[in-house]
Amino acid sequence: MRVIIAAGGPEKELPDMNAFDEGDVYWIGVDRGTVYLLNRGITPQAAFGDFDSVSKEEWNYIQQEVKSIHTFPAEKDETDLELALQWSLSLHPKQLTVLGATGGRLDHFFGTVSLLANKKVVSGDLEVEVVDRLNRLSVCHGPVRRKVWQDPAYKYFSFFPVTKEVKGLTLEGFKYPLSDHTVQLGSTLYVSNELEGESGTFSFTDGILMVIRSSDD
Repeated sequence: MRVIIAAGGPEKELPDMNAFDEGDVYWIGVDRGTVYLLNRGITPQAAFGDFDSVSKEEWNYIQQEVKSIHTFPAEKDETDLELALQWSLSLHPKQLTVLGATGGRLDHFFGTVSLLANKKVVSGDLEVEVVDRLNRLSVCHGPVRRKVWQDPAYKYFSFFPVTKEVKGLTLEGFKYPLSDHTVQLGSTLYVSNELEGESGTFSFTDGILMVIRSSDD
């Protein structure tokens, strides 16, 4: 099963949500992201938040359409997205995708990245992505070996260490290959790489690596 969480970031940054509505998908709306889903004809199975960013009419709409609503006070230790993400892990999904988490407040964005880098929140073989109309971002906990495929919509690959260093980075099938390389925090050497053919592989032995696939639009 794939869990897709729609957060309440700027609507103009959202990808085509209907493109994700295939197979066994469990949709979760977070605050205003719930309205984004409903307005696109997608009824989430659950909604989370304090819902301080929706109007009275929108709140009534959410209550009419969504069966499972988890409300929280505005003043709390966790963000709405963190609460939704932690709850979604109890579903034991194979994939987790977060939409609507970029393009707005930087504190919210870096809070999301921090969540994905926390092994207490996301660990094991779970594939997690943050997706917007121009980027696909994943945070990988080593050791990892992952095959990736050519996608014209997200042509460029960039690799950023989240930990002080990432050990053993190897890029196969890329324009700029690497073999057993140690990536130091703060380096921009690993920005804007491309696949040579239809597929390639990246792997590393230790550390936490952020992988961003970007469009050239």
